[in-house]
Amino acid sequence: MNSDIVKKGIDRAPHRSLFKALGLTDREIEKPLIGIVNSFNEIVPGHMHLRQIAEAVKSGVRENGGTPMEFSTIAVCDGIAMGHVGMHYSLASRELIADSIEIMTKAHGLDALVFIPSCDKIVPGMLMAAMRLNLPSIVVSGGPMLPGRFKGEEVNLISVFEGVGKVHSGQENEEWLKGLEQTACPTCGSCAGMFTANSMNCLAEVIGMSLPGNGTIPAVYSERIVFAKESGYQVMNLLRSDIRPRDIVTQASLNNAIAADMALGCSTNTILHLPAIAFEAEVELDLADINTISDRTPQICKLSPAVNGHYMVDLNEAGGISAVLKTLLDAGLFDGSVQTVSECTMAERLANAEVRDSNVIHPISNPYSSKGGLSVLFGDLAPEGSVIKVGALAKRDIVFEGTTKVFDGEDLAADAIRRGEIKEGDVVIIRYEGPRGGPGMREMLGPTATLAGMGLDASVALLTDGRFSGGSRGLSIGHISPEAAVGGEIAFVENGDSIRIDLEQRRIDWLLPEEEKEKRRQNFSAEKGLAKAYKVSGRTGYLGRYAQSVQSANKGAAFKTNKGD
Repeated sequence: MNSDIVKKGIDRAPHRSLFKALGLTDREIEKPLIGIVNSFNEIVPGHMHLRQIAEAVKSGVRENGGTPMEFSTIAVCDGIAMGHVGMHYSLASRELIADSIEIMTKAHGLDALVFIPSCDKIVPGMLMAAMRLNLPSIVVSGGPMLPGRFKGEEVNLISVFEGVGKVHSGQENEEWLKGLEQTACPTCGSCAGMFTANSMNCLAEVIGMSLPGNGTIPAVYSERIVFAKESGYQVMNLLRSDIRPRDIVTQASLNNAIAADMALGCSTNTILHLPAIAFEAEVELDLADINTISDRTPQICKLSPAVNGHYMVDLNEAGGISAVLKTLLDAGLFDGSVQTVSECTMAERLANAEVRDSNVIHPISNPYSSKGGLSVLFGDLAPEGSVIKVGALAKRDIVFEGTTKVFDGEDLAADAIRRGEIKEGDVVIIRYEGPRGGPGMREMLGPTATLAGMGLDASVALLTDGRFSGGSRGLSIGHISPEAAVGGEIAFVENGDSIRIDLEQRRIDWLLPEEEKEKRRQNFSAEKGLAKAYKVSGRTGYLGRYAQSVQSANKGAAFKTNKGD
C-alpha cells in the first residue's frame, strides 16, 4: 500500500506513535488510509452541510475496510465574491486547491481519496488534483439547492442578480427586491440552475469519476446521504481493483464530457475547466474540437438560466444525468466503452437508465436545437478563441454588428450600465480581466444580469477577456484570447469601432482597416500591457505569483509547468 511509507517497519515507529496520538488503534493504522478531502466551511451555502456528507462517506469507508482521514481545502463562493476585489481570487483558488491536496496526500502517504466539493472552482480543482496524483479516487458533491418561490414563481440566485437590473431601470422597487432576496436561496447546496457548480458536478459524473446521481440529487434529500455512504464504500473497491483516475479520464471520456456539456447547455466555465483537467491528465483537448462535437450533438435539455421553470431538481426527477447520457448513447453520440468508478463501462452503467419526463429531457428527434449549447468563436478579435452560451439565446443564427464602448475593467462597465449609458446596438468591451491581466479572470455576472433585468440582453453585446457566469445569458462572449494584457487584439479596440458577431459562422471580427490596426499595435509592449493591467486591478501577494504562472484562457488558465508550456 502507498501508506506503508508512513507506517511499516521499525523506522516508522515514531510515525505510528503520532497516528496513535490521533486515537487510532493498531487495527486502524494497518488498514488503507483514505483521504477524505472536505471543502466544508461556514461561508459558502453549497458547503455548509458537507460535514454531514463527510461523516456519511467515512461510514462507507469504514464499512468496507478502510480508515478515513479527513482534511480540508478552501472554497470560494462566487456569488458572494462577485462584483468586487474578491472575484480576482475565485479562479485563482482552483490551483491552490489542487496544490494543497497534492501536499496533504503526498506528505502523509494516503492510499486513496474521496473528494467532497460542491461549488464552482472546487470541483475542477479537486479533479485536477485527482489526475495529478492518480490514486484511486471518487467524487461526492454536496448536491444542488432547491429553487425558491416568490410571488407564485420559482426563483434562484440569478433572479436576484437580474432583479437588481429591474430596480435600476425602474421596473421594480427596493421593497420588491428585498422580498426576492429573502426567498431565492431557500436551502443549502449549489445554486439551483445549470450554473458552473452544477455543470461541473454533472460532468464529474459524465467522465466517470462519480457514481450516478452526483450532479442532480438535491442537497437536502436523504438520498444524498446514502449516495455519500455508497461512494465511501466504493472507493475501497477501486483501491482493491487498482482503478485510477487516468484509467477513467481519457480522450474518449473527455469527448463524452463535451458531448454532455453540449446536450445540457452547461456553463461557459466548463470550457476553462475541462482543458485544465485534461492538462493534468496529460490528454490533449483542443478548443476547435468543441465545435466539432457541438455540431453533431443536439441540445436536449435546458435548465435555468436558459429557461424559466426547469431546475436541477427537475432534471433529477426526469432521470438525471444517466437519462441524458442514455439518450446520447442510443443515438450513437456517446462512447459507452469508457471505464467508470462503478467498476463497469458507461454503457453497462446506463443499461437501465430511462427518461421519465420528456418535457425536461427532449428526445433526439425533438431537440431544443440541432447543435450544442456552447459555441467557441474565433476571428480576428479572438484568434485563439472565445466562448458563448448559445443555448441561453432565443435564436442561434444571430448576426450582430455594433459600435464599441470600451472599459478597462469590470467596475467602470458596471457603473456605466447602472447609469443607463449602454443602449441598444452597443458592443461593450470589458478588458484587462484575463487570467494574467485580471489577475484571475473575474467572473462578471453583475453586468450581464443587470442588462438582462433591463431587457437589453438581446440587443447589447458584452465581450471580455475575462469570464461571464454560468448564470449569464444573452450576447455575452468571454475568454477572448489572447487577452489584452499580453497584446491580444482586444487591447487595441477604441470607442466607436465596429464589431461583427456571426454566431452561425462562429466568428467575432473587428471591422477596422488593417493599416489602422497595425498603427495601434505599434505602441504596445509586454511591459506596457502588464503595467496597464496592474493599474486597473493591482497585483500583490498570491495574485502576483498567480499572474506570473498562469497560461491563457484557451489553455484552461492552467499553470505553466517546467516542461516548457
